[in-house]
Amino acid sequence: MKKPALFLALAVLVAVLITMIGRNPPDLDMLRGYLAGLEARMAENPLTVAAIFFAAYVAVTALSLPLAVWMTLAAGALFGFWWGLVLVSFASTTGATLAFLASRYLLSDWVHEKLGNRLQTIDEGMERDGAFYLFTLRLIPAIPFFAINLLMGLTPIRALTFYLVSQAGMLAGTAVYVNAGTQLAQLESLSGILSLPLILSFVLLGIFPWIAKFILGLVKRRRAYVGWDRPSRYDRNLIVIGAGAAGLVSAYIAAAVKAKVTLIESHKMGGDCLNYGCVPSKALIKSAKLAHQMRHADHYGLTATTPEFSFRKVFERIHAVVKAIEPHDSVERYEGLGVEVLQGHAKLIDPWTVEITGADGKVQRLTTRSVILATGAAPFVPPLPGLEEVGHLTSDTLWEEMVTRDAAPKRLVVLGGGPIGCELAQSFARLGSDVIQIEMLPRILIREDEEVSDLVKASMETDGVTVLTGHKATSLGKTGKTKWIEVEADGDTRKIEFDDILVAVGRAARLKGYGLEELGIETGKVIETNEYLETKYPNILAAGDVAGPYQFTHTAAHQAWFASVNALFGKFKRFKADYRVIPWATFTDPEVARVGLNEQEAREKGIPHEVTRYGIDDLDRAIADGTAHGFVKVLTPPGKDRILGVTIAGEHAGDLMAEFVFAMKHGLGLNKILGTIHTYPTLAEANKFAAGEWRKAHVNARALSLLERFHAWRRG
Repeated sequence: MKKPALFLALAVLVAVLITMIGRNPPDLDMLRGYLAGLEARMAENPLTVAAIFFAAYVAVTALSLPLAVWMTLAAGALFGFWWGLVLVSFASTTGATLAFLASRYLLSDWVHEKLGNRLQTIDEGMERDGAFYLFTLRLIPAIPFFAINLLMGLTPIRALTFYLVSQAGMLAGTAVYVNAGTQLAQLESLSGILSLPLILSFVLLGIFPWIAKFILGLVKRRRAYVGWDRPSRYDRNLIVIGAGAAGLVSAYIAAAVKAKVTLIESHKMGGDCLNYGCVPSKALIKSAKLAHQMRHADHYGLTATTPEFSFRKVFERIHAVVKAIEPHDSVERYEGLGVEVLQGHAKLIDPWTVEITGADGKVQRLTTRSVILATGAAPFVPPLPGLEEVGHLTSDTLWEEMVTRDAAPKRLVVLGGGPIGCELAQSFARLGSDVIQIEMLPRILIREDEEVSDLVKASMETDGVTVLTGHKATSLGKTGKTKWIEVEADGDTRKIEFDDILVAVGRAARLKGYGLEELGIETGKVIETNEYLETKYPNILAAGDVAGPYQFTHTAAHQAWFASVNALFGKFKRFKADYRVIPWATFTDPEVARVGLNEQEAREKGIPHEVTRYGIDDLDRAIADGTAHGFVKVLTPPGKDRILGVTIAGEHAGDLMAEFVFAMKHGLGLNKILGTIHTYPTLAEANKFAAGEWRKAHVNARALSLLERFHAWRRG
C-alpha cells in the first residue's frame, strides 16, 4: 500500500475510534467500574493483566487516542505507584515513538517536498538542539503529547534520542497522574491533579537545560577574555577594518541603527571589487566582447571587420568606469551616512583597542565594544623559481600597468584556469594577444561540471587561447631578453616564451599585520570563526573574503549583515550566517552561473538526484540574437520538483540565475516556475522551458491513457 493510502486509512481508523470514544466519554465513575471488574483477574494472574495493559497503552498512545490520562490513573490504582510508573513510562514512550516513526515514514517526505528550503533552518536547529526542544515540550502540560509525536517525526531528530528524551521528559507528569491513581477512591475530578504551582514547576524544569546551556555559553565567552583588562568606557560601538564590500555594508548598517562607527581603510575605498576585480574586469570584458562581435559581424548580416582601437584608451575607459562608480563607495558618501572614515593601517592591541597608523605616521588609539575584520584577500603568487626575476602581473596590478601601454601584450601567459584566469585570458585574446593559459589540473573551471569546462574551453580556443591543462609550471627565467616559463606534463618538460605573465592562481586572505597573532586569534587560510562569524573573542568578528568560505562580493555583503547585527546586538540576540542559497557566475563567453549542487558534487556526496536539461540552442530569442548555445541544467530529488541546484551556461547566465535563486530561497519548485508567465521573446523563457522539460518527464502515463479513452468516448 502506498504512503498516501496508508496514511488515509490510518487517519480514518483514528477518527472512527475517537468518534466512538466521544459518544460515551470516560469519567471517574466509569473508570472505577472497570477497575472493580479487573480486581479478580488481577488477583489470579497479575502478569497477564500487566502485559495486556502495557500493549493497550502502547496502542492508545501510538494512535493518539484521548485515553492516556485515564489509563495512567488506572495504572496507579491497579499496580500501585512504582509498578504503575514503570509500566506507563515505558508503554507511553514506546507508543509515542511508534507515532513518531509513523509520522516520519508517512508524512516527512511529503511535508519537506511542499515546504522545501523553508524547513532547512528548522531541520538544522533540530539536529543541533532537538533534545533540548523536545525535553522542554514534554514538560509543558498545555502542549498535547500527540502533536509533539507527530511534529517531531517531521524533523531529523534521531529516533533513539526521541525515545530517551521522551522517557525522561514525560516521567514527572506520569508520576503525578500515577500517584493520583493510587488515590482514585478519594479523587473527585481531574482538575485537582494539576495545580498551577505544579504546572509552573514543570515549565521551569523544562527550561532548565536552556538556562544551563546559556550560562555555560556565557562562562565560555567570558573565559576568552581572561588576562585582558576591559575598558570602563568605549570610544566607539563598532570599528570596521577594511572598506571593501563587507566593511562598507557593515559600517552602513551600524550607522543606520545610529551606532557610533569608525571605518578604517589603508588603501582605496571600495576594496578589491571596485578597484581591481569585479568592476574593471567587467569593463574589460565588455570592450573585448565588442571587438569580438565586430570580427564576426557577418554572423548578423553585416560586414565583418578587424576592429581598430587604442589599447591605452580601452584601459582609460576601464579607469573611467571605476571613477564613475567610485562615489558609491566614497569617503564623502559614508561620512554623509554618519560613518567616521579614517585612512590608515589598523592593528588590534587588545580585544577592545585598535591602533591606527596614518599615512603621515601619526598614531591614534580607539576603544570599541566590537570589531569587524573585513580585510579582504589579495592575489596569491606561488613561490616559483625565477618568477620575481622575470616580473609578473596579477589581477591587482595589471590595470595600472596596461593603461600605460599602446598595444596589448603580444605573447601573454595566463597562469591559472579558475574564473579570473579564464575571464582575463579570453578578454586579452579578443583584444589581440597571443594567449597561452596554463592549468595544472585536468581541466579549467574545476568546480564546475565537466561539460561546462569543455564548453568554455572550446569557446576560448575559438577565440585563439591555447589552453594547456594538466601542465605544471616548474620555473621561469630569461635567455637574453627573452622570457620563458618551463612546464611539465606527462613526464615531459618544455619552455614557453612570453612577453608578459599574468598570475591568476587564486586569492589569499589578508591576515598579517592586524594583531591577530598577538591576540591568539586562530587563522588557517582564513580567520577561524564560528557560525555567528565570531572569532575567539566574541566581540571580534570577521566577514568577507578574510572569513571565507566564499570569495564573492555578494557573499561578503551578505555576511556583513550577520556580522554587524551580531557585533552590535549579540548580547541579546545572535544570528547564524546563512549559506543555504549562494549563487555565483563566471563572466566568460559563454557565461557560467551556478547555485546549489551541480552533478559532480551530487555524485561525490551521494545525494540522489535527477537531471533536467534544456538546450538554449532551441530558444527563440537566443536564435534571434545569434547566441543559441549553452543550456540550463536543474538538479531535483527523484520524482520531485524541489530544486537542489542549477547550472546555466550561455548568454546572460548570471542574470537568468536570479529566478532560480529566488525559488530556492523561498522553497518554490519547478512547477511554480512553469506556472509563471515569462515575457516572449526573452532569454528568461529558458528557465520556464527547463521546468517544462521536468514536467514532461513526470507526466502520469496512466492518467494520459484514461484521458485518451475519455476523449474517444466523448467523440462517440
